[in-house]
Amino acid sequence: MPLPETVFIVNPHADGGSLSARWPRIHRSARRILGNLQVAVTRRPGDAAVLAAAAAARGARRLVVVGGDGTLNEVINALMTLDRPLREEVFLGLVPNGTGCDFARSASIPRDTDHALILIRDMPARPLDVGCILFQDAAGNRSRRFFLNVASFGLGGEVARRVRKSPRALGPTFAFFWATLIAVLRYGKKRIHLKMDGDPVRTWRSWNVAVANGRYHGGGMLVAPDARPDDGIFHVTVIGDLPLSRVFLNLRHLYNGRIQEVKDVSVFTCTRMDAASDFPVLLDVDGEGPGILPSTFSLIPNALHVILPAAPYAASMKRKVFQ
Repeated sequence: MPLPETVFIVNPHADGGSLSARWPRIHRSARRILGNLQVAVTRRPGDAAVLAAAAAARGARRLVVVGGDGTLNEVINALMTLDRPLREEVFLGLVPNGTGCDFARSASIPRDTDHALILIRDMPARPLDVGCILFQDAAGNRSRRFFLNVASFGLGGEVARRVRKSPRALGPTFAFFWATLIAVLRYGKKRIHLKMDGDPVRTWRSWNVAVANGRYHGGGMLVAPDARPDDGIFHVTVIGDLPLSRVFLNLRHLYNGRIQEVKDVSVFTCTRMDAASDFPVLLDVDGEGPGILPSTFSLIPNALHVILPAAPYAASMKRKVFQ
């Protein structure tokens, strides 16, 4: 039997495991709104990538992720391993159900299930840029990972590690906020070395560096207000040598979009960045913690077609209609 062209990749463990209880209702809505579809359910980390690659190779034209940023990142990494002609025939949709859902927030994808499904049914896909990072994994090997939204290192890596281990009873926003408070108190600034495009190496004492393709990370932190996933550049935010008192004083600006106005916060744009440190510095890649510095970040323009709503930056995107 030929594979239906719409395949759902479902992570029942998303959102602290609560998605498993919501999935039957989401499934009924999906069949009502989208019609014929096939469901592939993950059982362990890494399954989403395997299932997505298999579905695309067998002819699925529309892949729909039901989960959070981690599940979406696995699927993106699977698609980016495909030959470009095959990858360009796949349209990626998202029904957000996770702890952070920062890409959905960056791209204005509805959190309401029916609205997200109607968007997937009706809207065209748009080509978005994808970031690629080469880094050192836990075993000390050189590895590669792709990301659609934001990669960061420093405090962001510590926060992501704590969130993965924290209870979610009070919701994702509180989980990220609490993890940030604890990490700020225990982490400390690190000396980092950055080389952007062809510029000379610069050195900072820094709390965190965000390499942004999207706008939000960390469960709603508006770390790169000007970033667009189609503009062909990274937006880099370096939170520099702020004393601890000013970190707490300005923490609210991570959420209200005014972080770039804070003294000792620097912003840059580039298409490639090399980052290193004399200390162990953890990475956070779309909410996952794959390894540490040194790392190289590079941008791949127009790499994936993603189903998105109309947005302030949509007029600059080339539209590709799903037929």
